[in-house]
Amino acid sequence: MDRKRVLIITYYWPPSGGSGVQRWLKFAKYLREFGWEPVIYTPLNPELMAVDKTLEREIPEGITVLKRGIVEPYSLYRAITGKKKGEIKPGFINSGGGLSLFIRSNLFIPDPKCFWIHSSRRFLKKWLKDNPVDAIVSTGPPHSMHLIAKGVAKSMEIPWLADFRDPWTKMFTFKYMKYSSPVKVIHTYLEKRVVKSADRVLTVTSTIAKELAELIGEGANVPVITNGYDPADFSQAPSELDKEFSLTYTGLFVKSQNPEVLWRTLSKWVKQDPDFASVLKIRLVGHTDGAILQSVEENELGSFLERIDYMPHKDVTEVQSRSQLLLLSGGMEPESRGILTGKFFEYLAARRPILGFGPKGGDMDIALGESEGGAMFDYDDERGCRRWIEDRYAEYRAGGVPPADGNIEIYSRRELTKRLAHLLDEMIKK
Repeated sequence: MDRKRVLIITYYWPPSGGSGVQRWLKFAKYLREFGWEPVIYTPLNPELMAVDKTLEREIPEGITVLKRGIVEPYSLYRAITGKKKGEIKPGFINSGGGLSLFIRSNLFIPDPKCFWIHSSRRFLKKWLKDNPVDAIVSTGPPHSMHLIAKGVAKSMEIPWLADFRDPWTKMFTFKYMKYSSPVKVIHTYLEKRVVKSADRVLTVTSTIAKELAELIGEGANVPVITNGYDPADFSQAPSELDKEFSLTYTGLFVKSQNPEVLWRTLSKWVKQDPDFASVLKIRLVGHTDGAILQSVEENELGSFLERIDYMPHKDVTEVQSRSQLLLLSGGMEPESRGILTGKFFEYLAARRPILGFGPKGGDMDIALGESEGGAMFDYDDERGCRRWIEDRYAEYRAGGVPPADGNIEIYSRRELTKRLAHLLDEMIKK
């Protein structure tokens, strides 16, 4: 039986590392099982936060991957800051402030990938005439991917699904980007045009779905397919736990996620309890904002810190699985209520108790409670945080912190891809 074909427009694709690549790499991995053949369109020379060549092994054998060159303005940013290629990370460009942030925010709309939009439209329209597909998917951010899909889908009359891994104008970082008033209006206009033009809009949390539905209009239904975990990424044999009382964070760790209450709590504890101080390990894996590292040092926890700037994804899952506890930080901003990161689901799959910080009642707090994976605390809840860690430490001393064994099978990548395929089937029937 011939499979239906779906063109997936994504900025992130192996060897890109980090969280942005995981969602659609995993969908592509399993789509064939449900009657869909993925075709990938992605940049040839993207500016990457990290490189992980091990992820290339997960690309389905024989799929078509179209790569086209992209011009991005990071060379200008490097010229302004005096930094060399490799010294800046695209995800941290807003930390430069001043002129560089103003230029990034007001000249490159909707994002620094904007120079790829028109050339991609021209290329894809020509390519699709000889290589037809049944559906188009765009995934953002970066939201330039949606603008590429919009121009192609409508002119070629191909059903189009717009996937929002994060919000657009409702993203908590939006208000810090120094957008001028006219540029804010442009972003709002473009966002509304995308969600109203797409045949279907998809996202990762109920909060974001509600926000997008309000933009579309009365009666709109925005389905939610969360991120998830791939059982194949985790060894079936249980990992031997760290001998230390380890607390591990993996992934991008930005200033607005800094759990200062945790550092204060641990700082007081190690000074009061030499036994606790002798076994504590704080492990940060991934790009960590300088403000967080400074906070750790100011609380005199530097000697307990193991910092790893980046490691391959397969090694990250091993580190997660052997850590005594996992640290999750959703962000202090009100908009963070709708954030449910891919990291959260990998943490669940690791079956280690999760110490979370973020808005109570938000999507992450609700999912953490339903999965029985750990506990979420407000960023000022020092008493609750201390009590929870004390309970886990008592378990550690009594023989080991037990695994978190909640029901997580609904979050498996295969099951989520099955739901995506059903959504695509419904879309093309209409």
